[in-house]
Amino acid sequence: MLSQSMSGRLVALFAILIVSLTAQSVTAQEVIVFGSRAAVVEWLKAENFWGEEKHEAQLQVPRVLITGITERWQTAARNMPVPEKKEIFYRFLLPLVLHANELVLDRRARLTGMADTLANGGSLAQEDLDWLREVAVVLRIAKREQAAKLASADELGEVLDEALYKLDVIPAGLVLGQGAYESGYGTSRFAVAGNALFGQWTFGGEGLVPEQQRKSLGDHRIAAYDWPFDSVRSYFINLSSHPAYEDFRRLRADLKAAGKPVTSVALADGLIRYSERGQEYVDTLKSIMRVNRLDVADNAVFRDESLRFIVGADGEEDAVRIRGDIERMRESGEMAQIIARMRLD
Repeated sequence: MLSQSMSGRLVALFAILIVSLTAQSVTAQEVIVFGSRAAVVEWLKAENFWGEEKHEAQLQVPRVLITGITERWQTAARNMPVPEKKEIFYRFLLPLVLHANELVLDRRARLTGMADTLANGGSLAQEDLDWLREVAVVLRIAKREQAAKLASADELGEVLDEALYKLDVIPAGLVLGQGAYESGYGTSRFAVAGNALFGQWTFGGEGLVPEQQRKSLGDHRIAAYDWPFDSVRSYFINLSSHPAYEDFRRLRADLKAAGKPVTSVALADGLIRYSERGQEYVDTLKSIMRVNRLDVADNAVFRDESLRFIVGADGEEDAVRIRGDIERMRESGEMAQIIARMRLD
């Protein structure tokens, strides 16, 4: 489930480490290497994370992140029963979604603390001020030049209110449904070539060129990513910031204000502009969620355990080599050097 070369596999792996780890020792992290589909299913069963879930019980999810998608998955998926393909896809996408929502909650807590500071007549520390200005840019609240000048309590308060409105949890069932819909359960050309799970467009000459690129829309391409989590994170930022999804954000805020459940099915109605298919897209998305009972994931939580990572191999022999390379990187310190070159988001 990674890029084609060994180097690509490890860079993708440690890129995930850098966005995920806090006080844990990087060299202590468990890396699980699978050399076959049978090994994947066996592991999921051993983790008690396989089979039909009970909707009356909260879904407990292993804290484990995949580090890439390759042609091996694309080929294997063609030759396996559809229910098995779907289950493997959903089981490995869900932890990425839960991790993204954890990051959202962490940032909301920081924003709320800053709002409380201002409400009590205090001032923001320079570190918090710099961070808030960057948030304003990422969430399209202010242009970079404008954000750099934000200083007064009133201005900062408005930014904080808008940020808390825009940045909020996205129900996991909705993300699973869109990921399956947009990527063909991780088997699309864009998923395999660029870990792209949500069909997000990009301009400026970067990304993967669609087979039927329409000249009237400019040089639009599908954004490519080094690892799957980056695709999930980009999707979260997109729904939190792009003007096209204001209906989605307003619907979520209205449901919360009314004390109603913010469910994946309810929020799907806010995505009518996600596709040119409009209502037909929303209806199909709802059907995917309903048929696969993805609403069970809306209230899923991570198990209380250390974070682990999954690396795919091209057979058992390749898996043995990869395990050896990982251990050598731990011992040599190369792992730490790779992490030092990564940026924290």
